Amino acid sequence: MRLVSGIQPSGQLTLGNYLGAIKQFINLQDELKDTEFFIFIADLHSITVPQDKTKLRQNIRSLAAIYLACGLDPKKVNLFVQSEVIEHNQLGYVMETTAYVPELERMTQYKDKKQKQTAGIRTALLTYPALMAADILLYDADIVPVGDDQKQHLELTRDLALRFNAQHGDTFIVPNPYIPKVGGKIMSLTDPTKKMSKSDENPKSVIYLLDDLNAVKNKIKSAVTDSDTTICYDQKNKPGISNLLTIYSLVTDVPIIQIETLYEGKTYQVFKEDLATKVVDYLRPIQERYQALLKSEALDDVLDQGRDNARNIAYKKIQKVYKRLGLNRRK
Repeated sequence: MRLVSGIQPSGQLTLGNYLGAIKQFINLQDELKDTEFFIFIADLHSITVPQDKTKLRQNIRSLAAIYLACGLDPKKVNLFVQSEVIEHNQLGYVMETTAYVPELERMTQYKDKKQKQTAGIRTALLTYPALMAADILLYDADIVPVGDDQKQHLELTRDLALRFNAQHGDTFIVPNPYIPKVGGKIMSLTDPTKKMSKSDENPKSVIYLLDDLNAVKNKIKSAVTDSDTTICYDQKNKPGISNLLTIYSLVTDVPIIQIETLYEGKTYQVFKEDLATKVVDYLRPIQERYQALLKSEALDDVLDQGRDNARNIAYKKIQKVYKRLGLNRRK
């Protein structure tokens, strides 16, 4: 079996990115012992909007260091940079020829981003789901970890795989989603009805993995809750405290029901102070490992090895695809 996933190197990673995605990879690399992992830095996806080249280059390296600092094991995971495997682009174009414009226009993220664009809409903003499909199908992924906001893209990927197979013969494995049962979506600290986002304009809404640790404490202590004082999980009526309970559970591996019992009769203030301490204790070793990795040759060695392993598989797959399409000069 194979698992494929990627994260864009745009902006700082949040605690939500970690708990909702990266932590899942850490757990899965140990649970799925017979599964080959391909985790990539999705730098090509980041240029659907303008990027400063120096900052982008720094973000790519920073994200790779964070992955490893968080616990990805390069002996179990192929970690690489998307643009260093040219077959992503090649299969991306093939997927564009397989998809229909209305399918791409229906993508919720395209609709949302289209409304926010003020300087014109780039073609890649519409077509990037085709590249995303290629990212997955290139490695014959069996499973793809997805959050709620990515389900639609995986559904399109499955449709494109089935369509290509029907038109050109059995070529791609049709991937299945892996959806985390808990922590798939960490919410904003100031508006718990919205997802925690690295693009949020309010810094108090977001905990970044590389945040100053004192700032982390203050953000948690000032997080929005409600006028009630009962510490219990109720997503609909108490989204703020429910979000904090989810974070507490994920950084301590303690079930929410046990946390509720532990804090029965205690105040929100006590709960928030304890949570702040636990989150800081959780982030500190990640930040220390990150600083050590950032400028090390070991980081380049990991990315080089991941790239070479990915290329080996990707080249064979794109040749098979081209043969199916009649693009080879020789039979």
